[in-house]
Amino acid sequence: MTLYDHTGRTYTRTRQPDPRFAAVVDDAVRGMESIANVGAGSGSYEPTGTVIAVEPSEVMIAQRPPDAAPAVRAVAEQLPIPTDAVDAALAILTVHHWTDLDRGIAELKRIARRRIVILTWDHTVCREFWLLRDYLPAAAETDARLAVALPRLTGLLGDASITPIPVPHDCVDGFGGAYWRRPEAYLDETVRAGMSMLAMTPAALLRDGLNRLRADLTTDRWAARQADLLGKSHLDLGYRLVTAEL
Repeated sequence: MTLYDHTGRTYTRTRQPDPRFAAVVDDAVRGMESIANVGAGSGSYEPTGTVIAVEPSEVMIAQRPPDAAPAVRAVAEQLPIPTDAVDAALAILTVHHWTDLDRGIAELKRIARRRIVILTWDHTVCREFWLLRDYLPAAAETDARLAVALPRLTGLLGDASITPIPVPHDCVDGFGGAYWRRPEAYLDETVRAGMSMLAMTPAALLRDGLNRLRADLTTDRWAARQADLLGKSHLDLGYRLVTAEL
């Protein structure tokens, strides 16, 4: 059983693609006529032009829309795709789950003729997020363990560009930083189940911090401490688009 066979059962309820993130991904693969989506999950952010999706979890594949690209159950480290088969390889919030990053990146470079696009995050930025810094240090440790350091990733890719993607305050995709201005969402167990850094942290290690957050929301202490955030429309929480030309 893969991780997402367990944690991904509620994915389509909380992890709907945000159109603003989708526009960034679509722009990154503009001009690519054939795309392989690796670690495709339920198909979020899968652009037009995707000809094959690769995903190890049957649970995630079962949640893909009927009109999505055909999906094959496999892992990034051993892609069942011929060499130079597609214009671009895409990997959206997935490299942190690969068991062998070097081999997975080598596989992306093998199958793609022109471009590799990876959406990931920079833990050195994310660790300053109020949720992790002030309430859930155990989740910050999980995030640090999961995160792929950007210098390592770009070192494997070669010449790569990095584009920050600020998170809108009303983001509809419930990834870890989505609710930075809607803190009550983090008290919802279903919402937390769709976030790797929380779903992979033992519940007992989250309990005290969540109780403190609940109390701070009740007394308006959270709003007072985060007053500078309440007028912001976007926040940089470390999400990064990494693009490499081949």
